[in-house]
Amino acid sequence: MRMMVAGAAVAAILAASGGQAAAAPAAHPQAEAQALDLARQAIALRSVGGPGNKTPDVASLFKQALVAGGFAAEDVTITPVDDTAYFIGRWRGSDPNLKPLVISGHMDVVEANPKDWQRDPFTPIVENGYLYGRGATDMKLDAAIALAALIELRREGYRPRRDIVVEFSGDEETVMKTSAIIAERLKNAELVINIDGGGGTLDEKSGKPLYFTWQGAEKTYADFQLTVTNPGGHSSAPRRVNAINQLAAALVRIGEYQFKPEVSDLTRSYFVAASRYEAPATAAAMRAFAANPADRQAIRVLTDDPSMVGKIGTTCVSTMINGGHALNALPQRATANINCRIFPGHKPADIMAELKRVAAEPAVTFTDVTEGSVANDASPMRADFVAAVTKAMAEVYPGLPVFPSQASGASDSMWFRYHHVPSYGASPVFTKNSEDFSHGLNERTPVANIGPAIAYYLSLVRDLTK
Repeated sequence: MRMMVAGAAVAAILAASGGQAAAAPAAHPQAEAQALDLARQAIALRSVGGPGNKTPDVASLFKQALVAGGFAAEDVTITPVDDTAYFIGRWRGSDPNLKPLVISGHMDVVEANPKDWQRDPFTPIVENGYLYGRGATDMKLDAAIALAALIELRREGYRPRRDIVVEFSGDEETVMKTSAIIAERLKNAELVINIDGGGGTLDEKSGKPLYFTWQGAEKTYADFQLTVTNPGGHSSAPRRVNAINQLAAALVRIGEYQFKPEVSDLTRSYFVAASRYEAPATAAAMRAFAANPADRQAIRVLTDDPSMVGKIGTTCVSTMINGGHALNALPQRATANINCRIFPGHKPADIMAELKRVAAEPAVTFTDVTEGSVANDASPMRADFVAAVTKAMAEVYPGLPVFPSQASGASDSMWFRYHHVPSYGASPVFTKNSEDFSHGLNERTPVANIGPAIAYYLSLVRDLTK
């Protein structure tokens, strides 16, 4: 169902949204209206992997917007892949010898059961200053804002020196097949702005922006299967060797193990800057850890904090277990899955070898069963990108702290970094930590983000392509 909102009505919605993330008065009303309209239309399309996947329809929606905004139809392509599709639009620059700037995101969303939500997840609604619906945060509003900003740049007569490529994968939330294809096609890029990472934090009480972080790295995702096999037998004749017991003992040892805590230049900067916004004990531990990653007290405090433990090194946890074949038989086979988030700079094979030493159980075999993930190192802290993103944020939120961060989850940046293309998560959308409902129920994002985000993209894209 096509959902159109007149420009004046959208402007009224934005004005009524209050101070959640408000900055300067709206300077680009046409772009802002288009961003909200596009986001609402995209949310209404159930772009979930499997039967009825509407991701190709989202791609068509985005293509229509770019072509209507002045992009050549032949420069905007939609490529079907299985039940989904990926999208690539190119704005040709004046110097074909320069490598392109890539703006990266995805069109698919995580499944949402309407019975569990307060509002239907695929019926977008703006209420009390928030856009509700699956994809409002992750990441259809982000995509719509970026597209509207590029169209605004063309409307203003801007002509880039280097090509600007905007691309959206179609299965980032599942197997990342299209993500890998896109990165392979665009591995000659100068750098990538991933609008599915980074972002700003709003104060829990006032709703005003506290700080903005851009992501220069993410941990590598890996799954390792542990298996024990045994001849088995009748349960009335137990033996000392039991497949489930052997596996359980290995899992306990792994669960009690902590990989060596470590920092990089990027995470050290994060700990120092972000400590200003944490409780005193956590803040002190962050600063102490940044100064000395071997500080035992700091490690203890940060390890006990679920929001921090993933930032100080590699983590591996048991996520699935299966064993036995009958209630009255000794188990012939027992398996478990260990999910790891690996600190940049380490290879999955080395982490699996370390886990094998920790398990200390010869009967357990280890197999890397990872799908849809590759190892990747941190992107360099490039001066041109850092300057451009800092300037862009200062133009919309003067004086706001801006600093780098590292993601614990995976994104399409992984595939670009695998090809040694610098990729940076740099979404200009701000939310409260308590209202980040990505992948969860009742997903929503303040619509007051739209105006400042448009201005941010206009500045950032100009500086990186002129």
